[in-house]
Amino acid sequence: MLQDKVIVITGGAGLLGQAFCRAVVENGAHCVVADLDDERGERTARELNAAVGEARSDYRRVDINDAASLESLLGAVKQRFGRIDALVNNAYPRNRSYGRKFEEVTREDFCENVCLHLGGYFLASQRFIGFFRGQGHGNIVNIASVYGFLAPRFEIYDGTPMTMPVEYAVIKAGVLQLTRYLASYLAGQNIRVNAISPGGIEDGQPAAFQQAYRAFCLNKGMLASKDVCGALLFLLSDLSAFVYGQNLVVDDGFSL
Repeated sequence: MLQDKVIVITGGAGLLGQAFCRAVVENGAHCVVADLDDERGERTARELNAAVGEARSDYRRVDINDAASLESLLGAVKQRFGRIDALVNNAYPRNRSYGRKFEEVTREDFCENVCLHLGGYFLASQRFIGFFRGQGHGNIVNIASVYGFLAPRFEIYDGTPMTMPVEYAVIKAGVLQLTRYLASYLAGQNIRVNAISPGGIEDGQPAAFQQAYRAFCLNKGMLASKDVCGALLFLLSDLSAFVYGQNLVVDDGFSL
């Protein structure tokens, strides 16, 4: 589906990112694992190349909140491949106070987390769009969430130390509106922008939470990272050539 496309995936060494990187290289793309964690990033690229039996993956360090870091990434990828076909905004930056209950969140932490995550997606998009304009085409897929358009179901967190952070809901709602804004703003420039909103991704959450979550779903409940990959492959491929500003929801019916 993605034969020889050059795709940059930020947060490529993370939980979703590793699955995304594997999916694109297995479908013929050249994948740039863009991350801040050098050890995990290099290991991810190395393991992907071993899995497909050829050098289809490169690691590049990037800080999506640093314009110079993004420009360095763009320059390195252009030098290596001559072009970039797509950016997947998947990184998940946050500060050490992230994850607190609403009453415990300070204004400073709220603003910092919104700026790190949503601001990072904005800056990465801005810099890549400049590159895409120069080459005459491009594609951006933003990773959002069902909690970007759905009110949190706080009851599923009862009896657990978990909560739905207010910053996360605000950030992901912003990601969805940023997606629509950019898709419209770039009309006529051959640059597509879309989003994917996954439901909950299984990552060792308490059994009580997973059981409560599954009660709102239709079949599986919490998803594995690989369950989101089909939507990503579609949006990165030519099959979605005329899909603009859309949000594909992959949540096993949680948001119904």
